[in-house]
Amino acid sequence: MMRSLWTAASGMTSQQINVDTISNNLANINTNGYKKQNAQFQSLLYQTIQEKSTDSEGIAKPIGIQVGLGVRNSAISSQFTQGNFLETGNEFDFAVEGDGFFMVATDNGEIAYTRNGSFTLSNGVEGLTLTTSDGYPVLDSNGYSIVIDESYSISKLDIDEYGNLLYPDESNNGVPIGIKIGLVQFNNPVGLEKSSGSLLKETVSSGYARIEGQDPNLSASKVRRRFLEGSNVSAIDEMVNLIVAQRAYEMNSKVITASDEMLQQANNLR
Repeated sequence: MMRSLWTAASGMTSQQINVDTISNNLANINTNGYKKQNAQFQSLLYQTIQEKSTDSEGIAKPIGIQVGLGVRNSAISSQFTQGNFLETGNEFDFAVEGDGFFMVATDNGEIAYTRNGSFTLSNGVEGLTLTTSDGYPVLDSNGYSIVIDESYSISKLDIDEYGNLLYPDESNNGVPIGIKIGLVQFNNPVGLEKSSGSLLKETVSSGYARIEGQDPNLSASKVRRRFLEGSNVSAIDEMVNLIVAQRAYEMNSKVITASDEMLQQANNLR
């Protein structure tokens, strides 16, 4: 009987983590560039009661008797599907169409990655620096901060669909000024380590960052100016998942109650 107690308890623990994951998805439903997460499950060890089994007539059956010992959370994975494009009209809001990530430099000198393209211009020593809303410098395709010299008029700057900064010449044609917003891709983006502020960090599981434009095997992403990529969380799907997780939690709780009552009856036998 104790086996059922531990098995049901493992189900409750796993469903609690599932509910935590769903609640985080719902909390970030309006977070730019957020990718929904799914809790995945894996069965625990099985206890072999009998290696061979027989039917009511004593004839051997080709299966043994094994009892499962519960469940555990095997992973919490992100779904990097494209989110909806939200038009903002802001000159330095960018949405990535494709598999790319923006590169930003953090305070400790490390490079982080994000799909949140809500950027702004900050005053610096050498000119105006493109930064995130938290003040982290956005990097170009060479890994340097994007600094716009004061000789350029910000109102005339333009950006093409591949992130190249353009400035009109005498014929009013947009000419690249040698600055390109850096975009990178990963072999396994699910393996990226999540940090605060919608930032992601490279890990062994994700593989190294592959810079678009320098790797001929990559399909280049596109940059949509004056747009932001919304979260790919579906409120309807998450509410359904929440109901299923809650019911699974309640059923495991009832198993524990039933097992406890059965144990009580067994202990009261004389």
